[in-house]
Amino acid sequence: MDDYVELNVFVKLKLLLPTGGQAKLLIRDGKVIVNGVVETRNKRKLHKGDKVRVEGKAWVV
Repeated sequence: MDDYVELNVFVKLKLLLPTGGQAKLLIRDGKVIVNGVVETRNKRKLHKGDKVRVEGKAWVV
């Protein structure tokens, strides 16, 4: 079994956003970087070790 979390869910939880829609807008606007590359896919699967940056904040999955 492959464990993952979708990018939009991860961003919503980490930024404590009130709605998933706000997370999706950040992603679609190109404000989310995954492993050094701008990511615009909301449902992008994140796996352990992936690095996510949003507006100056950074996390490792």
